[in-house]
Formats: sequence, structure tokens, C-alpha cells
Amino acid sequence: MARLPRFVLPGVPQHVIQRGNNRQQILFKEEDYWFLWEKIGAAAEKFDCKIHAYVLMPNHLHLVLTPFSQDGIGKLMQYIGRYYVQYFNNRYDRTGTLWEGRYRATLFDPAAFLVPISQYVESNPVRAGLVAAPADYAWSSFAANATGAEDPLITPHAAFERLGRSPKTRQTAYLKGFGKPLDEALLTRIRDTTNKAWVLGDPAFCTQVEERVSRRASPRPRGGDRRSAAYREATGRA
Repeated sequence: MARLPRFVLPGVPQHVIQRGNNRQQILFKEEDYWFLWEKIGAAAEKFDCKIHAYVLMPNHLHLVLTPFSQDGIGKLMQYIGRYYVQYFNNRYDRTGTLWEGRYRATLFDPAAFLVPISQYVESNPVRAGLVAAPADYAWSSFAANATGAEDPLITPHAAFERLGRSPKTRQTAYLKGFGKPLDEALLTRIRDTTNKAWVLGDPAFCTQVEERVSRRASPRPRGGDRRSAAYREATGRA
């Protein structure tokens, strides 16, 4: 079956995941992390993307970023992938593929989801059992977003800046969101939309995206739902 085209709207952020092939480890030593981190920064500058959150995990990476050109994310991921595979294969005396095919991504409504998706990304090392708290993990944007630590990769999104009038107020509000685990329903929704390449937003936002890209932004209701009384009533088919 042919692959659906990606959702890309310049100026609208996306959550991107790239995994190692068969979930194999792609980062071993500190030098590996630094190389990948530097290439992400170089690619973001070269292809006009702003990064708002990230985490580099041993076998995958997450980016929350806004492209400002139609092909910005695609070129960024291609650039990162090409340079890191060359580096990795030379360093570890190997050949062949490193990545699990195409990267996965979801376009999302920043007003509703920029902050929770960033927190989801930065909490990944905790969910994976690598650390006890996000602050304990060196290779994420947590320190920049939650404490104001300098990180050249990070450009705050307008949705983040609306958390408060001052940097300190914003950081305090952002950090408060880590006080309890993310809602399981939200976790599932973030994972499903990213893995299945659907848009993450309410019906009005999805409709706006559909009008701009001329394709469905969310899956069709299942057969059982379409036959339900609630569905017929909502669609005027009762």
C-alpha cells in the first residue's frame, strides 16, 4: 500500500521520533551523544527549523520542532541520519542501515499540546527506567525548559512563553507539570497519533489542517461507531 504523504504546515510544530533498526542501540558513549546533538543543531539552522524540546535515548530520539519551510523537517532528518550513520559505522566498524525506516511524526495544535508533548518527551528517560527524575538525565531539553539552563538547541515556542510573563514564572509553571505522571489517556493519544501519522488536536484544528493539506487528519470512525445511535444523531442520520 502506498505511503500517505506527511502532514507538513510551515509554522506548525511536530513531534518526531526516529528509532534504531529493530530498536537496536544507536548511542553508546558520550562522544556519540555529542556528535548527534551537534548535528541536530547544525541541521536545524541549515533547514530553518526551531527546536522546542528533545531527548536523545540509547536507541531512539525525540524532537519537538517547528519547520518554516515545506521540506524543512524532511531535510533535517535526512541530514542527521546521513551524517550520524557515517560516523557510527566508522566508529564501530560496521556497515548497513542504522535507522528503523522512515521517521514517525505528528503535527499538533501547539496551544493545547506543545507543553504536554514536551513534558512527555523529557520524561522519557524516567519511563524507561534510566533515571529517577527528568533532571537526572543529561541528554534532554529539560534543564533548558524547566530551569533556564543554556541550551543552544532550544528556541521557546510562543505556547511555552504564555506560561508566564517572566522566564522564572514560565519555568516554575513548566516544572509544576512534572509533579505527577502524565495522564494515561494523553500518553496513549500522543503515541498513537505519532506512530500512525495522524494530527493531534481537537476536531476544529483537524478540520483546519484538512482544508490546508487536502487529506484526512484523523482516522475514520470504526464501523460500530458509525452504526451507533449517537453517531447517527451527531451526523443527522438518525
